[in-house]
Amino acid sequence: MSKKFTNDFKETIIELYNFGKPVTELASEYGISTQVIYKWLKESKSESKPKEPEALELAALRKENQRLKTENEIFKKATAIFAKKEI
Repeated sequence: MSKKFTNDFKETIIELYNFGKPVTELASEYGISTQVIYKWLKESKSESKPKEPEALELAALRKENQRLKTENEIFKKATAIFAKKEI
């Protein structure tokens, strides 16, 4: 017997994925199979309308922001390592 999920729930899972949460993590956290999540993602892509320029820019800025956060974390770790070596 398959579970029935509301559209709001599906959209929440898709949003979490779009914000960078891995499918495997979503699946284990919410008790959904990865296949179901991939199916929802595929359906959402086929249903989505062409993006407005502002939405494209926002997506690009979010991606760049995530990259910069990752780089910042790497620099913090490297600084901590080099600070320990100088003592």
